[in-house]
Amino acid sequence: MVEVGRGGTRQARFERDVIEDAVAGRLSQLELGSSSLVFGRIDRESTTGPIKTSADAQAPDATGPSETFYIGRLAVADERQEPVVVDWRAPIAEPFFRATGGNPLGLLRRRHFVCRGRVLADLEDEIFDLDALDASANGGNGPRLNAHGALYAALEQRRDGQLRQVVATIQAEQDEIIRSPRKGILVCQGGPGTGKTIVALHRAAYLLYTYRFPLAGQGVLVVGPNRLFLRYVERVLPSLGEAGVHLFVLADLFNEIFPEVRVRLADTPDVARIKGDVRMSQVVSNAVRDRQRPLRSDLRLEFGLGYVTLAAGTSRAIVAEARRRFRHHSAGRAYVEQAVYAAMSASHRRRPDPSKLRERFSRHPDVVEAFERMWPLLTPAQLLRDLYGSRALLRSAAGGVLDDAETEQLYRARGDSEADYEWSDSDVPMLDEAYAVLGPRSRSRKRRSDTEIRTYGHIVVDECQDQPPMALRMIARRSLNGSMTLVGDIAQATSAHAPSSWHEILAHLPSGPVVPRQSELTLSYRIPQPSLELANQVLAAAAPGLAPPAAVRIDGSPPRFVAASNGVAQAVLDTVVSEAAELDGGSMLVVSPAEYMDDIAELLAAAGVDFGRATAASRNATGALHPHVTLAPVRLCKGLETDGVVVVEPAAMVDEEPQGLRALYVALTRATKRVAVVSSRPLPEPLRSAAASCGAGACNTGRTAANAAAAEASSGDSHG
Repeated sequence: MVEVGRGGTRQARFERDVIEDAVAGRLSQLELGSSSLVFGRIDRESTTGPIKTSADAQAPDATGPSETFYIGRLAVADERQEPVVVDWRAPIAEPFFRATGGNPLGLLRRRHFVCRGRVLADLEDEIFDLDALDASANGGNGPRLNAHGALYAALEQRRDGQLRQVVATIQAEQDEIIRSPRKGILVCQGGPGTGKTIVALHRAAYLLYTYRFPLAGQGVLVVGPNRLFLRYVERVLPSLGEAGVHLFVLADLFNEIFPEVRVRLADTPDVARIKGDVRMSQVVSNAVRDRQRPLRSDLRLEFGLGYVTLAAGTSRAIVAEARRRFRHHSAGRAYVEQAVYAAMSASHRRRPDPSKLRERFSRHPDVVEAFERMWPLLTPAQLLRDLYGSRALLRSAAGGVLDDAETEQLYRARGDSEADYEWSDSDVPMLDEAYAVLGPRSRSRKRRSDTEIRTYGHIVVDECQDQPPMALRMIARRSLNGSMTLVGDIAQATSAHAPSSWHEILAHLPSGPVVPRQSELTLSYRIPQPSLELANQVLAAAAPGLAPPAAVRIDGSPPRFVAASNGVAQAVLDTVVSEAAELDGGSMLVVSPAEYMDDIAELLAAAGVDFGRATAASRNATGALHPHVTLAPVRLCKGLETDGVVVVEPAAMVDEEPQGLRALYVALTRATKRVAVVSSRPLPEPLRSAAASCGAGACNTGRTAANAAAAEASSGDSHG
């Protein structure tokens, strides 16, 4: 359509490229997969007088002039540019998510389309026009009411190893966070099952829509806790028409600058705790300063009929001046070289041009050695490899910062070569801190490794409570303007640096002119009441000061406790088989301590169970949650959800993890339908009473007063 042909002008070719990019972008937006385009409709009082509808039809139940809008995943217009479908992020669609009986926001009716893929399974109407509602109640043929049927239908669907977008059932408290202003830091605190991850991803899509300029150019970054989690959520944003959001773990951010750095190792918890401590920023700064050293003795070289000399005292003055002038180490190298050649020129009786000295001595081994001592050019990997591999350098850099035992734990042999050296996830923030101190080795843009740290217009951090201080500093460096959304649950903080409040996290992030805002999600949509009651008993012991979430789904299967009398692995196999039958093909997560993983995997494979084993896969790995059974350690389970979960040996899990009871709380809150606990050792104290009552067939599945009130508030208020 826009082909220029031979001899076309540069402007015509540019316009062709722009149009082609726009068409390709629009086509990618329209790739919704198996999702339905439209999920709702609103009929509202007309604001202009005459009837105006997106489907050229008046709402039949309205008593006066009204206008109708269909709400969908992205906007679609007809040939006259009239809206056929309104994007869910548009301001006109906001009442679809926010309207209640007490505040209908001008709506007469709200309709939900309950879909299975692209099949319309049901319709659900909520009437805000009281006259129409009375007519229906008096025996008329008006629409029937079905309180939150679309929400419950979505919650009851089977999980298949991929997180679905649930824009059709976003609730008012979630929508308020999604549409919060962009500036500053927004904290979203929420217990398991409250939809934190959904809120985070939908907020990223909303901000890109509402602030297309400048965010389309600045970029939006979503930071996840691990790659298994990223694979789990990767379909959500494309299904909302936003494929340009960057989903990364911390290692990916650093590999943008240094792709050759291989992150494959796993540190022990003690070493990871030390490397994540904010004190390591001072250790890195000290390590760089230790590499800025004056000469031990004078450097004397023959030149012409005389000598040029660089005195040790002069080198000391040059190093001190370079430290004073330059914030980044690498930027000072050019000054050091210039000052050295100038000093050597001044030492000769004929004062030769420094450029001639540079040309003569730039490759002289003594001069090269002098520069490597005074001001070496280093990559972050070279700096830390040298630091970890030398006890003397470690003692010098960590002296007065870490104690002797902590310093010794950082020691690691250099290995045979830099190319074979491998790094751990806890090393990544250290490497990034080193790069922040060193700076680019060159201002040249020709090499990838010479690029600056990329910044983003908005950053979303999921499971933020488990990011150690050094990681938070790394994330903060990626923020262009301090605009961030932090999502997490303090109760699920299981790392060695588990914070007690969000204030501890915010202390390591940008403090701009906008005061950080905090919102809380209080209703757990995913977890049925019996399972949540069990998990809340663990929460009361793990974090006594934190309020537990309230369940929306009152009915559910009681937790099941299995005594492993014939061995843990065999009991897990038997439980997986029986639970799979109860779930009738639903997905299942087996959460196990490391010591049982291999035995369980061996028995599952021998029995022919179709399962997968979750690992912290590399960036190019294809591993993800298995659609039927996934075997995983608890550290990889945050943010995931499956139909059923089997928790293996809770006592061993508590002993293995730095925050043992909080890790157990995480494991118990992954299921949407059924929970089973397999144990051979005595159960942790919070589970003992529950196990005793379940063993006697008396598991509590009743509705507590608090949860009854929460459920009524979540379902009844919409209808007044």
